[in-house]
Order: sequence, then structure tokens, then C-alpha cells
Amino acid sequence: MSASRNSRRQFIRTAAKGAALLSVGGILPGFSASSYANILGANERVNLAVMGVNSRGFALATNFAAQKNARIRIVCDVDKRAASKCQAAIAKVQGQQPLVEKDIRKTLASRDIDALVVAAPDHWHAPAAILAAKAGKHVYLEKPASHNPQEGELLLAVQKKYNTVVQMGNQRRSWPNIVEGIKSLQDGLIGRPYMAKTWYSNNRPTIGIGKNAPIPEWLDFDLWQGPAPRSVFKDNLIHYNWHWFWHWGTGEALNNGTHMVDIARWGLQETYPTRVLSSGGRYRYQDDWETPDTQNISIEFGNRSTITWEGRSCNSRHVEGSSVGVIFYAENGTMEFDGGNSYKVYDLKNKLIREVKNDSSVNATSLSNPSEMLDAIHLNNFLDAIRSGASLNAEIVGGHQSTLLVQLGNIAQRTGSILEIDATNGHIKNNATAQALWKRSNEPGWEPTL
Repeated sequence: MSASRNSRRQFIRTAAKGAALLSVGGILPGFSASSYANILGANERVNLAVMGVNSRGFALATNFAAQKNARIRIVCDVDKRAASKCQAAIAKVQGQQPLVEKDIRKTLASRDIDALVVAAPDHWHAPAAILAAKAGKHVYLEKPASHNPQEGELLLAVQKKYNTVVQMGNQRRSWPNIVEGIKSLQDGLIGRPYMAKTWYSNNRPTIGIGKNAPIPEWLDFDLWQGPAPRSVFKDNLIHYNWHWFWHWGTGEALNNGTHMVDIARWGLQETYPTRVLSSGGRYRYQDDWETPDTQNISIEFGNRSTITWEGRSCNSRHVEGSSVGVIFYAENGTMEFDGGNSYKVYDLKNKLIREVKNDSSVNATSLSNPSEMLDAIHLNNFLDAIRSGASLNAEIVGGHQSTLLVQLGNIAQRTGSILEIDATNGHIKNNATAQALWKRSNEPGWEPTL
């Protein structure tokens, strides 16, 4: 890391020392009081690059651009159309047009960049974060933390070695009412919780049978594949359907399950499991979709607690009135989170004893931007960690642990195994077939390294 870059980082932190940080119940930055910059008492912004801006990345880029202490300097995308659209949108928000670069390696070479926001496809998550950390950049990393467990462990090692700030996009870790609810759960409001049920439901259409097709002129498919071994371009892959191919994606379990399973692990105060099993399959359509559209994962933590995740990609019937959620079952009652910034508590006679309602709109079915205003709190937690050393609400160690739970569920699903797990590190025991899925092969020259 250059001396000039170190000096700039030190200036950012020094400028923010003693500033009044945003409380979880305070003003939502970028959306209300224009005096927010004065509340923080800082003039120096964190310069950001955003990788992958077609959908979720577009939402994150415009949200970060709206924050008084951030500036989007580079939009990085292999799709010229998406990059141009995002560039124009950011210019309107922040009054300054960012540069466009399609190659993440060139983006990270810029001395003007303090941090990278990663919202590219799953196979890029850990490799991009690793490249960024090695370049001395901080990272805001969308879930899941990695495509496979080995990448996740390597990311932890790289973060520790280079001492960069890495925040995972588990934004509910910063939502005020969720934070309050989990704290009351852990403080014993309904006794010891021992089971968490999580779920996600949607009604996704078929992706059909893809055909080999010419690569569109607006797409650099080689850079899109990046660390993944090369494959031919098909007309039903980009932009969203890559989620359902094991080569690039991780299925609904990591696409949406990571969020709810993270809340469950947080509330139960667990780390690594002792046993994981899964059942399900691609039941609704006969097409190219490889990952399960219907899946039930069971995650056990010794004789203490368990987490279940139910994923239904092709049937949107709600559970407890919500398309997504978490329910904790405890000694003296039940706590329900419906996916928004709210929760309910019942006693053992099913009497409602506490209800904390949503104070902001949340659309859990939105693919890109379900909770913009609430997410701003999470984004500012990341910025505060860079500027003043504030504690992260969703640090990468916990992000890896939550990601690993559903990764193990997918490995159990793909191998038809009941996985026995080493509770000290999350590793699979005595199952060579399952252990083979702990990692993946990479395109030569693109292997992530420490």
C-alpha cells in the first residue's frame, strides 16, 4: 500500500474522530435532513467503486451516492448498457459523473478508490473481495460471502492479513427494530431459544432450455466469467438466471436463504453446526435450472438448537402471512420476524405480548432494492468503520459463518448425504464426496490467493 494511500486513509479517520455517529433510531442519512453532514462533522468522503450495477448493484450505487460521506468514483461492469445507465443515475444523485471501467483489476489499481462495493454474480464475490483487500481497499460485500467454503475461508485469511474493513450485505443486522428484537431475545424475554424456522417463497417462471448464442456486443463475457472455468454463452444465462446454475450461482438457499439464516444464527448465538441435511429438487419445470426450486435444509448444533430453512422458488404461498421470515421457538414463547423492520412476541398460550411494527416500507419480493431507506443505516455503518473505526454490524467472520450454513445445506443436497460437521471450524467429516464440493476449480490465472 502506498504512503499517499495510507495518508488519505488516516486523514479520513482523523476527520471523523469525535463525530456524532448516527444512532439506530436516528435520522436516515441521504433521505431527510440536509444537515446530516454537519451531524457527522466531516468534510472528507469515502471514495467508492461499485462492481456489478445491473440490479442490486445499481440500488447500492445510488444509495451510497446519496450518503453525504460517500462518493462513487468508478462504476465497474462488463455490461456497457448497465454501466452507462448507472453512471447517469449516479451523476444525478451526487452531481458528479463517475468513471466507467469494465475490468475490476484496473478499477482496483486506481489510487482514488478507498473501497469496493461488490454486487457482481456469486462466483465473483470472494475473488473480487480478495483482490480488493490485497490492493488495500475496504469492501462492502453483498451476500453470500462466497461461492464455496474454501473461498470464504481464504477471504477471512486475506482480511486478517491486510486488516481491511469488510462488511457483508446482511443489512438486517443494522435495522433498528430487528436489532432491538434480537437483543431482547438474547436477554431472555421468552427464555432460551432452541429452534429457528426460516423461509422464502416466490413464483419464479421457467428459464427454458438455453441455446448457444453469439455473445452480445454490449457484454464482455470473458470478464463476466472471471475466476470461473470458461463455458459457452447461452441465451438464458444473463442477467439473473445464473443464480440457478452451480457453475456460477448458489441457488435460492444462498440467494435469499442467507439473510434469514443469518438472523437465526444471530438470535441463537451459534457458530458452526454439528450436522446438516437437506431434501428437495427441481420439481416445478423441466428446464436448465440446476439448483433446487424446492428445498428444506436442517442445521443442527449439538443438542442445543436447530435451524430449518424452507425455500420455495415456484410457489409463493406465504408462511405466517409473509413471503420471508424467521420464527424463534423458546422455553417461554415465540418471536416472529416477517422480513421487515418488525417483530411479534407470543407466550406459550399464543397470546400476543409484544408487537413492534414496521416504521419503513419493505418489499421482500423486490429483486434489487427491497428496503432502500433502512439499508442506508447499514451502508453508513460501513462508512463509519472506515472513517472512524466504528464496529461493523455485519463483519465478515460472521458473514462467512452464516454463508457456510447454507453452503453445507447445498452440499448435503447435491450429495444426498447427512453431513457430520466439526463444530470447531465447520468442516465436513469423513465424507470424501461432500468434501470435494468444499472448493471449486478456477480458470487458470484467476485463482484467488493469499
